[in-house]
Amino acid sequence: MNENQNNQVKQEAPKSRFGLQEKHTVEGIEYTFQFPGVKATIDLLDRCRNGFGNVVDGSYYEEIMEHVIVSPKVDWEYWDENGGLREVMNLADRFLGRQL
Repeated sequence: MNENQNNQVKQEAPKSRFGLQEKHTVEGIEYTFQFPGVKATIDLLDRCRNGFGNVVDGSYYEEIMEHVIVSPKVDWEYWDENGGLREVMNLADRFLGRQL
């Protein structure tokens, strides 16, 4: 090995978690979660807090439905016809938490 080979610095491209996806199956339905990015996630959490700093479930679930669950597209009417709301939301919450 020559001196240039010994002194080479290995450089890797930065790895962004933005857009990272994870799939989970609940009651036979596959849900795809997508990470909206660090800032978007922090903003999402901030929008869901009440005056005491507690997360309000209804607001938090709406944010997850809009910004995290990308497939299938879900809304409140979807959950009237399909089970697993709490399990899906808990999985999505843990997914977001692992990215922060």
